Amino acid sequence: MKVTIDEDACASCVLCVDVCPEVFDTNDEGIAIVKTNPVPPESEESCRDAADQCPTGAILIDES
Repeated sequence: MKVTIDEDACASCVLCVDVCPEVFDTNDEGIAIVKTNPVPPESEESCRDAADQCPTGAILIDES
């Protein structure tokens, strides 16, 4: 599974970092970034949780 961030939609709330720090971090502007792609299998569930909880829908998951 791969994940991307829609930087224009990111609200800099860092919820994704709190839920899945293995995959997400923030840049100097506070915008979420993806640290590892593809997502490690052991982090897929927490990554999906972060996407589900993202208030702006900025986390995009590609299951292919």
